[in-house]
Amino acid sequence: MAFAVPGDIETVTGGYLYDRRLADALVASGINLHHLTLGDSFPHSTARDMTDALTQLGRLPPDCPALVDGLAFGALDTGRLSQVRAPLVALVHHPLALEPGLGTAQAREMAAREMANLALARHIVVTSPHIANLLETEYGVVRDRISVAKPGFVRNPATGPRRAATPPLILSVGLLARRKGHDILMRALAEITDLDWQAVIVGRAHETDTTRSLHDLREELGLSARLRLTGEISQTRLDALYREASLFALATRYEGYGIVFDEAMGHALPIVSTIAGATPDTVPQAAGLLVPPDDVDAFAGALRRLLGDTRLRKTCSEAARDAAARLGGWSHAAEVVSAALFGPIVANTNAPE
Repeated sequence: MAFAVPGDIETVTGGYLYDRRLADALVASGINLHHLTLGDSFPHSTARDMTDALTQLGRLPPDCPALVDGLAFGALDTGRLSQVRAPLVALVHHPLALEPGLGTAQAREMAAREMANLALARHIVVTSPHIANLLETEYGVVRDRISVAKPGFVRNPATGPRRAATPPLILSVGLLARRKGHDILMRALAEITDLDWQAVIVGRAHETDTTRSLHDLREELGLSARLRLTGEISQTRLDALYREASLFALATRYEGYGIVFDEAMGHALPIVSTIAGATPDTVPQAAGLLVPPDDVDAFAGALRRLLGDTRLRKTCSEAARDAAARLGGWSHAAEVVSAALFGPIVANTNAPE
C-alpha cells in the first residue's frame, strides 16, 4: 500500500502523530507500506505541490491501494484525482472547511471540493464517531462507506515520579493556530490572576499571524511573568511538563478527535476544555470540566474551580487515569484501515456519473 502524507510526517502535532503511529501499526501487521511525501503547502497548495501530489498518486498501479491524509485529499484537483488508477482511501481527521478563520466563500468552496473528492474514494476512514456523523449529515456520505479508526494509546514506560510544580502548573499543548483557542485561554488566565498558578503553552508556530498575536496578547494582558510559550519541544521535555502539571487546559474551537487529551489523561491530569467537536466524546465527563467554545468567563470559571478545589482535582485525576487505562492500542486502528484498503469494495453511491 501507499500512504500519502503532506509535509514532514515527523512534525509534532496530533494529526501527524496519528499518521506516524498508524503507519507503524500497519507495518507491524505485515503490510508493505510505501510512504509518499506530498508538499507541505496543503490544504492551500501551490500549483507545484498540487502537480507533484497528483503525479505521485498517478504513478501508482491499480493493484496498490493508497491511503491519503485528508489534509491533502480534500484539497486535490477533483478532475485530475478522478484519473488516478489506484484505489483511494481518504483519511479524514476533520473536514477542511471547518478550520476557523476561513471566509464564507472560501469555506464553501473547500467543502464542495472535499465532498466531490470523497465521492471518488473507495472508502473513507475517520478518527472519531463525531466525524463519521458529520460526513454523513453534512457531506452526504453514505454511512457504509465510512469506518472509524480511533487513535490508539501508547502507554509511556516509567519516566519518573510525578512532581507537581509550585505554584500549580496549567499545561496546554496545541499548535499556535486560531482553532486551538489559546487566545481564549490567555484571556481566561487574565481573569484569575488573584490565584496562585503558572502556565505553559506548548506548540509550534503554525499560523504566522496567530503566533504574533498570541505573543502580543500575552504582553497586553500582563501575563509575561506567569505564562510561557515554549514553541515546539522534545517529547522528553513535554513528558517532564506533564509530570509537573496540576491540570491540562485547551480552549479549542474544534477537534476532530483530540489525541492530546488521551496524552493528558494518560498522565492523570484533570482537563479543562470545551464542548466543541469530538471533545465530549474523547474526554469523559468525570475527567474534567467542559464549557462552550469562545466563552472566556466560563473557561476562567472552570480553571478557578479546579485550582481551588483539591478534592475535585483528585476526583478528575482518578477519572482521567481510569479513562486512559481503557484506551486501546494502535493495532485495532490498523485493522480498520487494512479492511478499508483491502476489503470488498463498497458501492460508491456518491460517485458522479
